[in-house]
Amino acid sequence: MTALATERNTVKYADRVIADFLEIPMKAATKVFQGSLVVSDAGYAAPARTALNLKAVGRAERTIDNTLGVAGAVRVKIRRGTFKWTNSAAGDLITQADLLATCYIVDDQTVAKTDGTGTRSIAGRIMMVDATGVWVETY
Repeated sequence: MTALATERNTVKYADRVIADFLEIPMKAATKVFQGSLVVSDAGYAAPARTALNLKAVGRAERTIDNTLGVAGAVRVKIRRGTFKWTNSAAGDLITQADLLATCYIVDDQTVAKTDGTGTRSIAGRIMMVDATGVWVETY
C-alpha cells in the first residue's frame, strides 16, 4: 500500500470495549482508599504497590476496609479509564518525551518511568504529562 494522498473515512470499532465499572472481590487484610490506584492481585482487588505480577485495574470509587476480613468478604467498585497520578522523581520522572509509553506502579497514587529494575508492574499508558501529574490510561 502507498501513503494517503487524500482524506479517507477510517472506520472506528467502538468508543469503549471494556466496562466503565468493575466490582472485584477484595484481598484479605487490606484497605483501599477512595481515589487510589487499584490492582488485581491474583484475582483480588488490592491497593497498588511496588510488586511484580499485579494488573492495574483503575480507580477506587470509595474507601473499602477489609483489614479484618478474608479474601472476597467485600467487593471494591472500580472505575476504568484514564486518571491523573502523581509523577515519580529523579531518574524515574516521567516527561513529555515519554508520551504513549508504558509506565509502572510505585504505590497507590504514584507512577514511574521504569520498572524499577524488574520490581514494578505496569500501570498503563502515558496519555499526558503536566506539572501536576501524569495521565495514565489503564489497560
